[in-house]
Amino acid sequence: MTSHSFHLRSSPSLKTSINSNFPGKNSPCFSAPILKIPSSSFGGFSLKRKTPGFDEKINGFGGKFGIVSAWREEGNLEELDDAPLTVELQQICSESQFDRVIAEAQQLEESLIILWMASWCRKCIYLKPKLEKLAADYYPRLRFYCVDVNTVPHNLVSRAGVTKMPTIQLWRDSKKQAEVIGGHKAYLVVNEVRQMIENECTS
Repeated sequence: MTSHSFHLRSSPSLKTSINSNFPGKNSPCFSAPILKIPSSSFGGFSLKRKTPGFDEKINGFGGKFGIVSAWREEGNLEELDDAPLTVELQQICSESQFDRVIAEAQQLEESLIILWMASWCRKCIYLKPKLEKLAADYYPRLRFYCVDVNTVPHNLVSRAGVTKMPTIQLWRDSKKQAEVIGGHKAYLVVNEVRQMIENECTS
């Protein structure tokens, strides 16, 4: 049998084309994988998928897109965009900076949260991003700071009465008002810090 090259398309002349190349013989069998029919058409019907417009994408999806649409209608989208998910803890690197931060907070009659940590402390490193999420809950009315005990004078650490890491303290009126000593599970420490803040706010 002489080999022939075919370009098979879905058209009415397909059967005629095959019979003309094999006169007097049965038409050869072609398995389905050999036929490469364009995905854009089949039997005269277009299979091309319609690409939804931007509005259809937004309104056609549920979940977060639906929520965003609802917030847009309620006029609360701007407020959502302004609310941070995390707030980075501001680093205190010297005793003079610590005194300045404490003095500014006293002048503004604000409280401060200070995380005392060490770069070698695994629990401190794990706790820090958790506290940054907590800081977002109180932003901007409460500022969160962190102090690496290895980068500041030991005198400052002694002034704060820090003996274990991590230690989270609440300062107000230039004085330490309360503290939470971490060492247990991070979510429990965060809950205790939150409770410490709430107690200060209601006192």
